[in-house]
Amino acid sequence: MVRKIRAKLVLQLRAEGLSGRAIASSQAMSRKSITAVLEAADAAGLGWDDVAERSEAEVYELLFPGRGEHQSVFAQPDWERVHRELARVGVTLKLLHGEYADECATTGAPAMGYDRFCRTYQRHVLVTGAASRVGHKAAQTVEVDWSGPTMQLTDPVTAKTTTVYLFVACLPFSRFAFVEPCLDMKQDTWLRAHVAMFEALSGSVPRIVPDNLKTGVIKHPREGEIVLNDAYREMAAHYSAAVLPARVKAPKDKASGENTVWHVAMRIIAGLREQRFSSLPELKAAITERVAAYNAEPFQKRAGSRASVFATEEQPLLSPLPAAAYEISRWAYGRRVARNGHVIWEKNHYSVPFAHIGTKVDLRITDRVLQVYRGQQRLSSHLLLPAGSANEYRTNDADLPAGGRYQPWDAARVRDWAERIGPSAVIVVNRIFESVPIEEQGLNAALAVLRLSRRFSAERVESACQIALAGPVRSPRYAHLQPILTTGQDRADGLRPPREEPAEHGGYVRGADYYAAGGAQ
Repeated sequence: MVRKIRAKLVLQLRAEGLSGRAIASSQAMSRKSITAVLEAADAAGLGWDDVAERSEAEVYELLFPGRGEHQSVFAQPDWERVHRELARVGVTLKLLHGEYADECATTGAPAMGYDRFCRTYQRHVLVTGAASRVGHKAAQTVEVDWSGPTMQLTDPVTAKTTTVYLFVACLPFSRFAFVEPCLDMKQDTWLRAHVAMFEALSGSVPRIVPDNLKTGVIKHPREGEIVLNDAYREMAAHYSAAVLPARVKAPKDKASGENTVWHVAMRIIAGLREQRFSSLPELKAAITERVAAYNAEPFQKRAGSRASVFATEEQPLLSPLPAAAYEISRWAYGRRVARNGHVIWEKNHYSVPFAHIGTKVDLRITDRVLQVYRGQQRLSSHLLLPAGSANEYRTNDADLPAGGRYQPWDAARVRDWAERIGPSAVIVVNRIFESVPIEEQGLNAALAVLRLSRRFSAERVESACQIALAGPVRSPRYAHLQPILTTGQDRADGLRPPREEPAEHGGYVRGADYYAAGGAQ
C-alpha cells in the first residue's frame, strides 16, 4: 500500500509560519514530499482555510487526484456476502476461499491466495466498521446471568419494599438482550426465567453459558467432568440445548453477557430510578419497554441495531421451540406402591400398573401433572388433584388388571366386607362413616378395623366390636378394638377369675432372743 503524505498537516504548519525546511525537520518528512505538497496546493489555489474542515484523505485526494489508488489484478468476491455467510454454522474463511477459487477457475479469472483473501476480508471489516464473524456464530450461544444491581417494589399502603432481581440474557452474535424481573433467585425462578427467555426469542440455541451459580452448576472442577443441577440439565435438554458454564474466575468466557449486565444497570435500573412500582407486572412492562429501546439503538461501529441484526440474521437460524413449554418439576423418590395399586402423594392416591404393586417408584410432579417412574421408564401419568384435597383417587383403567376381580375400595365394598363379619362390625363401620363429612375420609379407618380379621378370626372381631359398642365410645375404631383382641377380652373363657389368696391365721414372729443385743446369731 502506498504511504500517503500528510498533506493537510503540511498546509496547517505552513499557515502557522513554518518554512518547508522546518516542517520537514519537525515531522520527519522528506523535503521532496513537502515541496510536492506545497507546489500542488499553489497550483490548485488551495490554502489552509480551504481545507481546514476536510479530512486528511479528502485533502490528499484534492492535491493528488488518482495517486495511491491500487487496482488489484485478482477477482474480488462479494465481501458483503462473505461477511453474511461467515455467520452460519460451520462456515469458515477457508471454505469460502475454496468456493471463491472454484468460481474463479470456472470463469477463468485470477484468484487470490488464501492469505491475501483473509487479509482483504479483515480490511473490509475494518473499513466498513462491521464486527468480525470469526468470534461468534449466529444462533449458537446465549449467555445468561443475574444482574448484580437490583430494583425494588414499594407497597403503596405500608411503604414496605421488596427486592427484585433481574435475569439477563444476551445473544453474543447480535448482542440482542432479554431481561426478566424476579422476586428471588431460587432454582424454580431461574428455570422459569429461561423458559420466558426462549419464548421471547421464539427459538432456542445449542449452548447456554451461565456462571457457576448453585442453581445451575453443582461442581466445576479444574479437571474432570462438570456436575450440573439435574433440573437445569433437564430444562436444557427439553430445548435441545447443552449447558456449558464459563470457567471459574474467567468472565471473558461470557463477555457479551457481562457487558449486557452493565448496560442493563446503566440503561434500565438507572433510567427507572425515579419511578416507583407497586407490582411485578407493572415493573416488567417498564423494563420490557426499556429493553426494546435498548435493542433498537443503532450500533456505533457496525450497520443496524441489535434488534435488526437479530431479526434478519439470527432469528431465522434459531432452533424451533418444542410443542409444549418446559414445566418446572420436583421429584419424590422411593415411594412404595400400595396393595390397592396406588401410590400416595400429599394425602391423595394415584394409580400405578398393578404389576408394580409392592415396588418402589419415583414421582415427578409439575404444576399440573404427576408422573410415576421406575428407573428411566415412565409407568403412569395423572392430572394433579387440586391443592387441599385429601383421600381422593386418580385411577387409570389401563393400570387395573383385566377381569372383574379387581375393584376399587369404596364405602359399598367396605360395608359388604363388614356384613361377612357380623352385625356389630357393620354398626362400627357405619358409625365410622357417619363421623366424617365425606365417606372417602373414613375408608382408611374402616379398613383398619376390618383388616383385624386377617390376624384374628372374624368371630373374635365381631365379639370385640360388640364389647366396644357396649362401652362409652360411640364410634369405636382400631385403637379401641386392637387392645381387646390382644388381651383376649373378647373370649368368654378368656377372662381368668381373680387369684384366691390363702387366709392368714397368724404370722411368723422371731423370738426375743433374735433381737437381743449380743444374742446368738
